[in-house]
Formats: sequence, structure tokens, C-alpha cells
Amino acid sequence: MAGPIVDSGEGYSPSVGLIYIFNLIVGTGALTMPQAFDNAGWGTSLIIISLLAFVGFVNATFVIEAMAGANALIKHKRKMEEAESVASESSQENIVEANENTSLLQNSINTPVAGVPLPKTSEYFEITETVEMGKLASLFFNKFGVNFFYIVLAIYLYGDLAIYAVVIPKSLTNITCTSKGEGHDICWKSLHISHIDAYRIYLTVFVILVGPFVFVNMQKTKYLQIGTSVLRWVSFVMMILLAIIVIFKGEGEGNPRPFTKFKYVPGFFGVCVYSFMCHHSLPSLVTPINPKAHLTRLVLTDYAIILAFYCALCLTAVFCFKDLQSVYTLNFFKSENSVIDHAPIQYFLALFPVFTLSTSFPIIGITLRNNLRTLLSRESRPCPSALDRFGFPALTLIPPVTVAYLTQDVEGLVGYTGSYAGVCIQYVIPAFLVYYCRKETKSYFGRRSANVHASPFKSTIWVILVQLWAFLCLVLVTSDHIIEYIHPSDN
Repeated sequence: MAGPIVDSGEGYSPSVGLIYIFNLIVGTGALTMPQAFDNAGWGTSLIIISLLAFVGFVNATFVIEAMAGANALIKHKRKMEEAESVASESSQENIVEANENTSLLQNSINTPVAGVPLPKTSEYFEITETVEMGKLASLFFNKFGVNFFYIVLAIYLYGDLAIYAVVIPKSLTNITCTSKGEGHDICWKSLHISHIDAYRIYLTVFVILVGPFVFVNMQKTKYLQIGTSVLRWVSFVMMILLAIIVIFKGEGEGNPRPFTKFKYVPGFFGVCVYSFMCHHSLPSLVTPINPKAHLTRLVLTDYAIILAFYCALCLTAVFCFKDLQSVYTLNFFKSENSVIDHAPIQYFLALFPVFTLSTSFPIIGITLRNNLRTLLSRESRPCPSALDRFGFPALTLIPPVTVAYLTQDVEGLVGYTGSYAGVCIQYVIPAFLVYYCRKETKSYFGRRSANVHASPFKSTIWVILVQLWAFLCLVLVTSDHIIEYIHPSDN
């Protein structure tokens, strides 16, 4: 069997886990939010972003509950197998296979074996084994559901890695080149190096420095996460404080409206709908946390902090600047205000995408690697060590890095593929996972199953509401794509 993501005896504290989740959720998308926030009206935007945070949190608790349920089922199945191996030859096999035609997504695993004690405590539901999203899908979905999951996961994660591999060297090229231009225009005259050559040099350095983290376990990235998290928080706080200083000095140029025309709402959704996405990587991030007594509270704290940061960043931006740029840090470059017009500040803020994506890239890569391992491995046929250690990480890295070397124009493609795959990963799949997980654990352990990590949103009504929300998001994101295609100047 493929090696686990969590090394034996290794882990990290809840506070470090909070940093991991924060780093994954808060990406460069935060820099595109102020303009959309201003267009949609700050009142409308506050309502929508709060709803996005709430629904994102609900689905995060769904994933954690499904992880705990999967741990219980796997442990009980192992107990059943141990009991069967020890039983005498006269014992009769009484494992009954589930009916494969019961549901489009449901794929029941074995029913309990007579004589094997069911858990009377919550120990079975403790998250001690990493169960990636792919494994969760194979436990609770049928063949169609599993294939659907892996397709949308591959589209979303490979797209993320491709755009990360482009944005980081592109940002460094734009910051360091002494001559403006692109493509084969000269970047550094003294060295006769073009922009495209500088971009590929930075891409190579990035792959050499960050790529190896995809080959290791999540815990090995701890110091990278902590270090870049500090830089990220400093960047956030600096942008917020500088805008506040300008506003309190009476030099703020913004005059935002609380509500504007509805036509700007789809655009805000298009920018912000994935601002609280972490669900695909929760198994990798949550399992090493020790202790796990208050996981729901930890995730809630993370979501609350991130929502507060987003609101503070956007509100200060709309009151400080009259014309907000598509990427917020450009306002600090274009501004002639004495508070902001300092080269060190401008260069530091320009490196924000590098800080954020350098930490997100390993998390996304490790998540994709582990799900590829789950997809291509079989418990009955352990993977060769070389394939496990080098094959799956290489399969994770090579496609997006190759795309990044060949082209820098991936934003459009990823914008479309990520939109629809992202809705499925963030909303549709977690809701289905928790629904079928509850059915399985109930059939195994009865109504009194002690899932200590159960979501506080226990009613099936929440599952239905999430699916309705997902449908609404798809409609609004599609509307945004159509509006952008018809009226590109409006976006």
C-alpha cells in the first residue's frame, strides 16, 4: 500500500494547523476582491461574502465528519477481517454485499459481521488515519460518483498548479526587469536576457526550491508555511493600515455606494466564490493535528479570521481609492500619496503573490499526489517503493510545470474549468459525502453512533440547502462568464 501522508509519530499543534488552513484559503484571489467589492456595492458585498464564508464553513464540517465516519468504517472493517481470520473453519461467512443499484452515488460497504463487537465509544471515529477525498469517494460513492469526483478534482487541482506555476515567475519577472515589455523584449540590458528567458529562469528556480516539497509529507512544509504566513500577514496588515492612515488623514478618494445595480453581482460571485476553498486538502491538513478535540472550533476560528481580513481589506480599499485596479497592489504603485509612495513598501506588496502561492503550491501538490496514489493503488497490490516516492510526485509536477514553460496564458482556461469544477469540489461533493456517510455509519453502528467530529449541521435540510446554493453559484458564475464575453470592457 502507498505510504501515508502522515509520518508515524509526527504531527503539529492546532495553532499550526490553523496556519496551514489559512495559507491554503487566502491566495492571490484576495487582491482581486476590492474592485469587485466596489462594483457590487459594499453593503451587497458584505452580505454575499458572509454567506460564502458560512456555506464554506458548513461544507468544511461536512468533510471532517465524513473523514471521521470513514475512519470508523475502515477500523471496523479491519476488526471484521481479523475476526474472520481467527475464526474456526466451521464459522460461516456472513458478509453481505450491498445492492449496487440502490443509488446513483451510494456504494455501501460490508455490513457488520455477527459476533464482532460494535464500538461502544467514540474511539472508532477518531481521525487517526488519513483518508483522502478520493478514498472517501470510493467508500461512499458508486463507480460513476468516484469517476466524476476524480475528473473534477484533476481539472481543478491541475489547473490551480498550472496557474500558480505561471503567476510566481511572472510576478518576479515584472518586479525585477529593468525594462518594461514582454516576450522577447529585453529584460536586463546588461545581460541581454529577454522577458521570456527571465520568466523561465525564475520558473526553474521556483521548481527547484518548491517542487521537492511535493515529494514529502505535509508536516515537512511546516517551517515554509509559518515563514511565508508571517510575510503574508504583514502584507495584509500593511495594506489595511496604509489605507486607514490615508482615510483618517482626510485624503481618501473613495466614495463607495452600499448598493449598486444587480448586473455587478455575478461578477462579484465570479471573483469571490472560491475565496473560502480548502475542502479538497482538509484530509491532508487535519489528520496531523494533535489534539483534535476542537476541530470544528478551529475551522470556525480560521473562517472568522479570514472573513474579517477580507472585509477589512475591501472596506479600507473602497474608501481609500477612487479607481480600484483589478489587482489591488497596483493601486499602491499608481498612487502618488505621500503615505504610500515608498519604493520598499511597493516592492514588498508586489511580492504578495509570491508569498501566498509559494505556500499554497506544496499543499495543492501533496493533495493531488495523494489522490493520484489512491486512484492508481490497490490495497491488494502494494505500490513499488520507487513509484510511491518518485512516480506520483512526478506525475503531479510535470504536467503543470510543462504548461507553465510553454505558455503564460492559462488564466482564461483555468477560469472556466476551475469555476465549475470548483463548485463541485467545494459544495456538491462534501454535501453528498456527508449524506452517504451518515447512512453508512447509521447502518453499521445504529442511531447512537458516537461521531465526535460530527458536523453541527446534522439535518438533511442543510445538505439540500447546500446543493441549492451550489446551483445558484453555477448560475451566477455562468452569467459572469457570459457578461464578460459580451461586454469585456465592463470587467
